[in-house]
Amino acid sequence: MEKLTKPIYGGQAVVEGVMFAGKKYSVTAIRRKDQTIEYFHLPRQTNSTLSFLKKIPFIRGIIAILEASANGAKHLQFASERYDLDPKDDQALTETKTESSKLSLVFGVAIVGVLSFLFGKFLFTVIPVFLAAFTKPLFPSKIAQILVEGTFKLLLLLAYIYFISLTPLVKRVFQYHGAEHKVINAFESGQPLTVENVQQASRLHYRCGSSFILFTVVVGVFVYMAVPTDPLWLRVVDRLALIPVVLGISFEVLQFTNKLRDIPILRWLGYPGLWLQLLTTKEPSDDQVEVAIASFQELLRLEENGESERTEAIR
Repeated sequence: MEKLTKPIYGGQAVVEGVMFAGKKYSVTAIRRKDQTIEYFHLPRQTNSTLSFLKKIPFIRGIIAILEASANGAKHLQFASERYDLDPKDDQALTETKTESSKLSLVFGVAIVGVLSFLFGKFLFTVIPVFLAAFTKPLFPSKIAQILVEGTFKLLLLLAYIYFISLTPLVKRVFQYHGAEHKVINAFESGQPLTVENVQQASRLHYRCGSSFILFTVVVGVFVYMAVPTDPLWLRVVDRLALIPVVLGISFEVLQFTNKLRDIPILRWLGYPGLWLQLLTTKEPSDDQVEVAIASFQELLRLEENGESERTEAIR
């Protein structure tokens, strides 16, 4: 019962590092070129309207996703700019960034993060529609077309993840993704956060965004049953219009399966998402786990004590 009373933390892998988010802050730790670990702190902004919307089922998921996309883009930018940069060149990077408005820079990064998510969702929603339409002579019925469309969407998703995972950079990101999950699992099970303990934890987790993406495919099949598949233009419009609906329901399904993960038989509801994580996570090295632990411990420190003057990197 202890782990059920623990605060819920989220995370995200970045280039050569891991981001963790709590109620007050989000923190990224990355491994620099000289092997030091550097942190990026981002206080979470409070907004009364968003706080209210996050309490409404089905709507809260959409808000959480867009917020995570915006904040995640800022952490990704920090990691991408600095992980391969020699620390002696940090001053030059700082001077370059001060040439533009800090407000417009941060705002722009957040917008790019949201638009990137929406564009990706657009492609993975529309392309399967046209692919399924080509099979209509073989599968003319509405139910068959929706099932074929869902199959194409799943195959596109799996193929995309598999092929990008073959690149060295993405493979390392997926290793940090595994390190992120291991840290959360070790924390939630009450284990001391040592490299040895964390490495023994599972690299799969029920709340992972990978599971969420898979749920959107499954949920979409059921939601699309309520709208027509003909003509083709209306089918495309319906799919785009229903993106918020599919996202909202999928978020609730993800939360539901997470609550059932300790109940025999019912825990199987979350297994398809865990199976997808076999592609989106890889076993991390001890050095990568060390970075993930450092990020999480820094978040815990900030959540308890708030921001301080600590800015030094550690080896």
